[in-house]
Amino acid sequence: MYVYVPILFYYLYNMYTFFRFIQNFRLSKEAFRDLLNEIEDQLKITKTERAVPNIIKLACALKFCAQGSYQLSVGNDFNLGLAQPTVSVCLKEVFNAVEKRSCPKWIKFEYSKEEERRAKIYFYEKTGFPNIVGCIDGSHIKIISPKEEVKHLYYNRKGFCSLNALIVCDHVMNIRYVNAKYPGSYHDSHIWNVSALKAKIESDYRSGRNDFKFLGDSGYPLAPYMLTPFRNTEEASLEARFNKNHAQGRNIIERTIGLLKSRFRCLLGARELHYTPQKATQIVNVCVALHNICLKYNIALDDELDHTVIGYEESNEIPEEESNRLNEGRRMRDNILRLL
Repeated sequence: MYVYVPILFYYLYNMYTFFRFIQNFRLSKEAFRDLLNEIEDQLKITKTERAVPNIIKLACALKFCAQGSYQLSVGNDFNLGLAQPTVSVCLKEVFNAVEKRSCPKWIKFEYSKEEERRAKIYFYEKTGFPNIVGCIDGSHIKIISPKEEVKHLYYNRKGFCSLNALIVCDHVMNIRYVNAKYPGSYHDSHIWNVSALKAKIESDYRSGRNDFKFLGDSGYPLAPYMLTPFRNTEEASLEARFNKNHAQGRNIIERTIGLLKSRFRCLLGARELHYTPQKATQIVNVCVALHNICLKYNIALDDELDHTVIGYEESNEIPEEESNRLNEGRRMRDNILRLL
């Protein structure tokens, strides 16, 4: 009997350190090691005795994203032993590396045939709407007040300065697209209208593809590829039933954004980002890539146990024939209504 006691303690200790690692860095040791290998060639190579090892640099950046603490406390926590200026340098170096190497790899809008099929099945079972592959929504990322000359652009209707991040997710809460470059005063529909993602989807639709649609709330324009709810519906009407089904399907984007911010608390409104808007945009991109890595490695949340846009280059041109798209979207929505 006593032979098994050390084995039991060894097992419990390993379990404790495993969960503590995830609690502090959000990634498992396996995911941490793979990410380090992925970005290490982008980190500076230093051979002096006082140089910070790359493994500590990555741990520092992940700790910041996970906890959202100030740089001084991040350096002192979990035996990192880094001064605040060193933490600042590490964050800059790691964020640049992750955004350059990992973000394009882990944030991809393209669906495989199997992913598209499964997404359509999921949303059809939830809503009864055919050909839905994902949901779209905006989320405000709180930042400190920027320079006075641009402060009014970032001051949103909720009464604080923010970035308005456009996020697209699929049926498994994987974030397919993020655009966090626009100020908080910009409306969701404007950010969508000038995005390169919309231009691509519209181009695909004009080329004859009409089996690739998204769910958006009433803040987005109705279109053949964007299904939005009815306004001012009567109780017990078909329109009200449509809206109820629509909300059940679109719930996943709200849960995805909630999970993203819970997992990487630097994005929470209570812990505003103390950086320039450009740097805050980069941090959002990095956190989204890390979120997708967590999904890939099946890492549960601990509670449960420069203007870069990722995805496409931005286009400032707004496609024409807005009224025609709206009419086509109405016909599509009315056709679905008849099936309910």
